[in-house]
Amino acid sequence: MSEKKPAQEPTDNAAEAPDESDASVTDSAAEGSDPGVAAASGESEAPQVSEIEKLKVERDELHNRYLRAVADLDNYRRRVMREKDELRQFAVSGLVESLLPVFENLGLAIASAQQAKKPEDIATGVAMVLEQFRGALASVGLTEIKPEPGGDFDPHKHESLSHAASDTVPEEKIVNVIRSGFALNERLIRPASVVLSSGPPADSASDAK
Repeated sequence: MSEKKPAQEPTDNAAEAPDESDASVTDSAAEGSDPGVAAASGESEAPQVSEIEKLKVERDELHNRYLRAVADLDNYRRRVMREKDELRQFAVSGLVESLLPVFENLGLAIASAQQAKKPEDIATGVAMVLEQFRGALASVGLTEIKPEPGGDFDPHKHESLSHAASDTVPEEKIVNVIRSGFALNERLIRPASVVLSSGPPADSASDAK
């Protein structure tokens, strides 16, 4: 008679085997959390990228404006230099044009003087050319400063060269005019050179006492 083997007790496979349902829940939770984090990260990075691009555009615009300003300034400087050079070259064109008749008449006066028989004729012709010359200078704003003897001394228009005794001209008044002065459009170019009176001579002053 054969011997019966004892029946094996059932093992608790359910306790030892890992719970597949719990693992799937964990995986699904993990998978569910990743898209949310990525979306939040994308939303936070998007404004930063947009702000950087905006700053780059502003930087490029400011740089272009700077280059245009530098170019405009350089063109302005060149134009001013060119205008100044042209003004320097042609500023006296009006004066030269007004002096041309004087130049021509002076040549005619010399030719007439060579044929004149009377000195008075030569003097008259030269005086006419001189008046024409004064008129040409006056047309560009040049005025002659020629004080009268006995007049007041003006340090803004006159230059005292010396003093001279005078019985007729009071002290510190103008006795004689050595050289006329000139002013261009009321701006002094050259003062008139004058001699001032120092009063009566010493002998006259002692006789008076």
